[in-house]
Amino acid sequence: MKRALILLTLGLTVVALPLHAARADAELQPFQMIRSLALVQDRIANGDHAALPMQRKLLEMTDARLRSATSEDFEEPRNLSALLIYAMSGGNPVTVAMTFSKLDPDHPARPLADAIGAYLRGDFADAQARLDTFEPRALGDHAPFVSLVRGTVRTGERPDAALADFETARLLAPGTLVEEAALRRSLPISVTTGNADIFAQVASAYVRRFLRSPYASQFAETFVSGMAVLYAELDASRMADILSWMSREQAETIALRMARAAAISNDPAMIAFAARLSGQAPADDPRALLYSNLGGVTEPGVVDTLSTLQSIDRAQLSEGDRALLDAATGVARRVVEPASASNTPIGSGEQSSDDTETYITSTRAKLDAIDRLLEDSN
Repeated sequence: MKRALILLTLGLTVVALPLHAARADAELQPFQMIRSLALVQDRIANGDHAALPMQRKLLEMTDARLRSATSEDFEEPRNLSALLIYAMSGGNPVTVAMTFSKLDPDHPARPLADAIGAYLRGDFADAQARLDTFEPRALGDHAPFVSLVRGTVRTGERPDAALADFETARLLAPGTLVEEAALRRSLPISVTTGNADIFAQVASAYVRRFLRSPYASQFAETFVSGMAVLYAELDASRMADILSWMSREQAETIALRMARAAAISNDPAMIAFAARLSGQAPADDPRALLYSNLGGVTEPGVVDTLSTLQSIDRAQLSEGDRALLDAATGVARRVVEPASASNTPIGSGEQSSDDTETYITSTRAKLDAIDRLLEDSN
């Protein structure tokens, strides 16, 4: 507790310094500034969005301090570790390259520095080959960052190894921005590998710890798209439980987005899955009414569906959903009006099967086009 209070005081003191107070900056060692930065970032991960300006200022000051550092500064192990952490935390690549150049070619940290340099240059293949030679758990303070970076560069070609690295990062740095990032990066891997159990575990851990993170919107995007891919293997009750940990607004938004994806796909199993989550969204929500009635535009009850669609308040829909409403209403009218003109009830068996097939094909084509429109607008 005492150490945490010291760091908090240091963090606030550093932020209070003018950005151009070079002499004051120089009095602080790089490791002190990185500790302050880590503290602020952890506050951000836990929902303190007011700390974002503090992070920007600290990054600027840390960048300036590292640029002015000498090779003697990095003879202090804590400063060297701080440099590596800064590099792996999204530090300025130019500053990192400049600072790494100050390390002796025979320096013990040089191999790791070269691996991180490759990562920052976007050369993931080289970074992966170099990082494969390290055991992150044996690297001290920067171990969780090495695990996070190695997991990132392994994601494309070695997803299982990447998941293991992200798990290590989480275990070594619980409650920090490192854990938040590790969870967030694990979720899309579970989708691409089709691992529904990992998907559920990661999603559950994230919503319990980091829903107030400024990066939670990225998680939500992957969560919805992941459910749309894995719904056949997922337990809908477990997903509903995950939504119960969210705020009412968050849960409603995700339930509605899943309902929209299911309605557009016109997949009965997916629609049933989305219905299990629909308790999170008000039944009279205009979006819920729209999504739940999309599938009815080619069903025998199309007359009632059209009536419901026409009753929806367009003003409460987004531009994309208004386009979806117009498309669905137009298709429903095309099905109803010919039948009305001939005074033949839908589904009576007297309507031309060719006409019905034409209507259904037209419906799917229009909804597919709107689906693409919605994807472009997101």
